[in-house]
Amino acid sequence: MNILLKSVNVLRKTSPWHGKKADLGIKNGIITVLEEGGSFQEEAGEWDTIDCADYYVSIGWFDLRANFCDPGLEHKEDLESGAQAAAAGGFTEVALLPNTQPVIQTKNDVRYLKQFTDSPVVLHPVAAVTKDVKGDELTEMIDLNQAGAIAFSDGDHPLWNTQVMLKALQYMRKFNGLLINKPEDKYLNAFGTMHEGLQSTMMGVSGMPALAEAMMVERDLKLLAYVNDLWFAYRPRLHISTISTLEAVNLIRVAKKNGLLVTCDVAAHQLFFEDTALAGFDTNYKVNPPLRDRNHREALLAGLANGTIDAIVSSHSPHDEESKKCEFDLAEFGVIGLQTVFPILKSLSGKNLSLEHLIEKISIAPRQLLGMAIPELAKGATANLTLFSPDEPWKFDRTSNFSKSVNSPLFGTELTGKVLGVMNRKQYWMHHDLHQPQTH
Repeated sequence: MNILLKSVNVLRKTSPWHGKKADLGIKNGIITVLEEGGSFQEEAGEWDTIDCADYYVSIGWFDLRANFCDPGLEHKEDLESGAQAAAAGGFTEVALLPNTQPVIQTKNDVRYLKQFTDSPVVLHPVAAVTKDVKGDELTEMIDLNQAGAIAFSDGDHPLWNTQVMLKALQYMRKFNGLLINKPEDKYLNAFGTMHEGLQSTMMGVSGMPALAEAMMVERDLKLLAYVNDLWFAYRPRLHISTISTLEAVNLIRVAKKNGLLVTCDVAAHQLFFEDTALAGFDTNYKVNPPLRDRNHREALLAGLANGTIDAIVSSHSPHDEESKKCEFDLAEFGVIGLQTVFPILKSLSGKNLSLEHLIEKISIAPRQLLGMAIPELAKGATANLTLFSPDEPWKFDRTSNFSKSVNSPLFGTELTGKVLGVMNRKQYWMHHDLHQPQTH
């Protein structure tokens, strides 16, 4: 299928077409047409033409943190349903956490994820740092890196053992690996179910203090500084994933100023909801790290605006209904997030955070911190693109949801900001509501 995006609005700072309308044609997965909007005269029968006067195109979006539950927990999600949800959310590439059964910790495990190619969505394995993500014994990271693991993390489990964390950072220097850690002191959070504060006190439930995150961030930054010497070919790189507190933002900002190679991300839902949303004990708001109060949420937004926070992630965590339809303290943590990232970003865009800046946090920044090539939006380049409409409304329900799971507080609501299609590795996904391409 040869697709012509007629008069599409281009969003890509480094492109001469940025902020302009262009006729963008993709033939056999390659951008062969890039001309002034409305100027290209297509030949009859050669193109499937889509009128994109109200639509935007950017390079394909990249999600740094998702769990597709495959292998082992396919009743919650599998590679196919996860990839469909990713495409519908505008993502052409996704980094997958190792928290599956079995854990992604061998070369064969990595190859299993990489062999999934029947989709425009590329799956990037993040391999476990420790065996069975228990935090005790390091995996064979050099072998896993050579097999195609793009980074190393214990995913939903923090690296609680300080000695193991130190060794992992030292090990990364041998091959310029990226270590990703979740900032959580699990002992401080042991019995918590939500943010420790006024709301948890009013509800009478055990809290998860902001201190549990701040202590881990401070520990990791001190360890990073400790091994930040010049005796190895590479300096250690640390990525702190899903920060949620004012203290974490401040600590990371100072560490960056001091020259440490540290990056961080935030989950989209942390930017949108506050802990008051849990007043009704709705388990779909139960996440880890927990939704914090307004001061923390505003600090996260400020961190995005000033560049302290590098990327935004979906933190897609599917769960079957039995895992959520139970007593609040027994319910699993997590929400499905791939299809709601863009509507959330659209709702946040304004004076301090432009939509263009937010799109960079899910497209350019993830690839930069992973050291990956950034797709080009230019004639002759392989198409890796996302097509979207910032102002189009849609309802997130069982008809539009592509995940096997429904654990989202936004499920059943009308959202603004719609993904219309993705194009990558010579494959396409187009929204069924998009008026079908007309052959000319």
